[in-house]
Amino acid sequence: MVDLSALGRLGFGAGSIGNLYRAIPDDEAVAAVRAAWDAGLRYYDTAPHYGFGLSEKRVGAALAELDPGATAIISTKVGRRLDPVPAGTDLSQLRQAFVTPEPFESVFDYSYDAVMRSYEASRARLRRDRIDILYCHDLGGMAHGADHPRRFAEFMEGGYRAMRALRDTGAVGAIGLGVNETAICEQVMAVGEIDVVLLAGRYTLLEQDALATFLPLCEARDVKIVLGGPYNSGILAKGVRGGGELHYDYQPAPAEIVARVGAIEDVCEMHGVPLAAAALQFPLAHPQVVSVIPGMNSPRQVARAVELIDTDIPPALWRDLQDCGLIRADAPIPA
Repeated sequence: MVDLSALGRLGFGAGSIGNLYRAIPDDEAVAAVRAAWDAGLRYYDTAPHYGFGLSEKRVGAALAELDPGATAIISTKVGRRLDPVPAGTDLSQLRQAFVTPEPFESVFDYSYDAVMRSYEASRARLRRDRIDILYCHDLGGMAHGADHPRRFAEFMEGGYRAMRALRDTGAVGAIGLGVNETAICEQVMAVGEIDVVLLAGRYTLLEQDALATFLPLCEARDVKIVLGGPYNSGILAKGVRGGGELHYDYQPAPAEIVARVGAIEDVCEMHGVPLAAAALQFPLAHPQVVSVIPGMNSPRQVARAVELIDTDIPPALWRDLQDCGLIRADAPIPA
């Protein structure tokens, strides 16, 4: 069993170094991992889907040099198998949000055999004897719509059994879900046992609905939370005052979200605190949240994240946000 409290407040989200939306050179991706290592980050999250194996390869290659003793904590995901692309596919074009030279595409598959094969392939790309945390990737209605009941049954009857077997034999240290919604987490926890959830974007400075039922359930079950997407698709990183295209939940931000972020940004500005610093630190006040993992693809982004996580934020800022109704009154706030 991996010690989830050892992940560290700030982890490295490796989706971007899978060439998310644009290609970056190998040396730049490795430099980002090196910068994170040199800054003291020891938790690295990746997935086969990120660049169709490219992110895992890059994390594995960088840490093989930096961490020969395999002390880093690495998480990856199952639930998407990598199938070869048709002959003649233009690998320079954007495919499933990635620009990657890897000649594969990802296909959902939550069966027992697919999960076992995915684990072994990830272990090889990561150059590790074992994987510390294994998440099931993008299960739930948000990803599958009307097909969710079939996919859920496929997972519980196949993939979940595989993940339990891997944990029971010590091949992985912890198992959980890597998702963008809380409903599927509650559904799985009603019939199964998990250790951790990588929750993307659903408990942030902008939204705290997870406090209603999900986070209390996690407290009762002692399920830990790794918080991905702390900037809600970037809108909490850049704010809304500088203009330009604004995104929330991977789509153009609706007017009410822009207005809410603007109000939060005003309070942060009044206290002389970068909005992004408040966004990065807020989730960590909840006792179940053990790490926050923004995506990083360059040494500059790593340095900025380290600066933001260490920014001094006066307690009055959090009180003002609560008094203005911009964060829930029952939300734990940083000390």
